[in-house]
Amino acid sequence: MLTFFLLAAVMVLGALGVITLRQPVHAALALVGTLLTLAVTYVTLQAHFLAAIQVIVYAGAIMVLFLFVIMLLNVEGDEGTVRLAWVRPAAYLTGVVAAAGVALTAFLDARQLPDAQVITAALAGGGAGALGGVLFNQFVLAFQLVGVLLLTGIVGAVSLVERSAREKGDEEVFGEPERELTRV
Repeated sequence: MLTFFLLAAVMVLGALGVITLRQPVHAALALVGTLLTLAVTYVTLQAHFLAAIQVIVYAGAIMVLFLFVIMLLNVEGDEGTVRLAWVRPAAYLTGVVAAAGVALTAFLDARQLPDAQVITAALAGGGAGALGGVLFNQFVLAFQLVGVLLLTGIVGAVSLVERSAREKGDEEVFGEPERELTRV
């Protein structure tokens, strides 16, 4: 139980880093730390396959995609311009109300954990074979739609970069002077 609370504290710190760090690359690295800590938590719960998938898919592939998009968009940190001054206090208030709601619900609904047999039966279906069977039979359409969604995100990021490059000029974005196409 002490390990769980320690890992939970690290995950909360990582999550706070994701939303408070100003540099997008630093926020993405804080998210990587949070995802890796979640994988360690899965290992402590004897869900090794889920931990491996967490590291390979989320901390690996998805975060590499995030970092690639951040680098591709050349996003810099917040320059301190405030367009809507009420958004930040409203966001803080919403976060405090949500945290208070979660804490209040946790303290008022103090149910006991289920029996060990119920937990074991629930975790027995979490193996690679069972997950693969469900994923590629029952949820194959959702699986394919996620792929299309990720592809759409990449195309959108590239189109944003192309628009930005046209607005700034290729010389500022790529560091090379713009060359004209010549006929061969």
